[in-house]
This record gives sequence, structure tokens and C-alpha cells, in this order.
Amino acid sequence: MKFVLGGMALLACAAAAAQSVALQGMLGNRALLIVDGTAPKTVAPGDTHRGVKVISTSGDTAVVEIAGQRQTLHVGDSPASVGGTGGAQPHGSRIVLTAGTGGHFTTQGAINGQAVQFMVDTGATSVAMGVPDAQRIGLDYKAGRAGWGSTANGAVAVWHVKLGSVRIGDVEIHDVDASVLPAVMPYVLLGNSFLGRFQMKRDNDQMVLERRY
Repeated sequence: MKFVLGGMALLACAAAAAQSVALQGMLGNRALLIVDGTAPKTVAPGDTHRGVKVISTSGDTAVVEIAGQRQTLHVGDSPASVGGTGGAQPHGSRIVLTAGTGGHFTTQGAINGQAVQFMVDTGATSVAMGVPDAQRIGLDYKAGRAGWGSTANGAVAVWHVKLGSVRIGDVEIHDVDASVLPAVMPYVLLGNSFLGRFQMKRDNDQMVLERRY
């Protein structure tokens, strides 16, 4: 199995017909919001960021409003799809990826309902993550099949596992192959075990993933 850990494209996702909103943390009474995969922004109650208004905050939760719809966010939860016709339920089939600053892209998402930060890598066979991320999301990776993977630094031992779900915005894919590497990785690599479920089309700085059925 091959993992390319250098020169990888980062992808920022905006779910169609809805905004993906994640609460990364709290700074006093300010909410640290990630909207549609953009850089985190501190927003005070009563203020608005990218169309998302913070109504109130308390502890590790924040109530936000967009297009008249309110949603309660919790630190560490998977991104909520707010403002679309389907609410936060994963029902979509289309992901729009837009180039960010410097041509790089990044997106918030979720594995088995736990929030992660993804980096798309079309050179990786599967979704791949380091042991710290696997432990944080509660993945029993040691129950997986032991094997070897090839990285830029040579061969490393890996655990091959099956993920119950991988979600970006309001698109959710089930039974996704993944590998866990004994290393600290800044992102979870979104490889072809996820990307292969989609038709991919790129036009300038935008990429569209249409789910295959």
C-alpha cells in the first residue's frame, strides 16, 4: 500500500445547498467556528461569520443561526450541515471542493461520528491516519489486520481497518477501508477508498465529487 505524504492537495469542502459548520473550541464566551472548511474564526454572541450568526454560548456549546434555522453545536462533534433542506442528516450525494489560499484545500469531516481534519491524497490507496487520531476517535485499530505500508520515509507497519462511516458535509459513505500508521500525522489522509466512490471533475479552482450509485 502506498501513502504519499508530501506534495498533497488540501481540500476545502462546501456541501451543496447547506453550510457545514463545526465548533472547534471556545475562547471565553467566543465560539471558534469552522464554516465550510475555512480557517477557524472566533465569533462573539450576536456577531455573524460567513452567514452564520452566533446566538449564545455556554461551556463547550454554541447556538448558531443561519437562514432562520438554529442549531446547537458541541466542541468535538462532527460538522453540522446547517441551512439546507435536510438539516444535519447525511443525505447528500455531491461535494464541492474549492481551492483556498495558495491553491491548497482543507476540510473538516467525521469518521464514525467523530470530528477530524481531512487532507485529500489521490496517491493514497485508502483513508490513512496516525495512531493518535485513531485513539482520539475511539478506533480499535489493533483489532485490524497487521501489514506494511510504503511512505516517503520507507516501509512502516500499519493496521488495516474498516471504518463504519466517513462524512463530509451532508455526504456520508459507509464501510470505508483505512490504514492506521504508528506516527503523528497533521491530517487524516482522504485516499481512494473514499474518493473512488465518486465521479471527480475539476474546473479551474473547483472540484466536484458526484457520488457513484
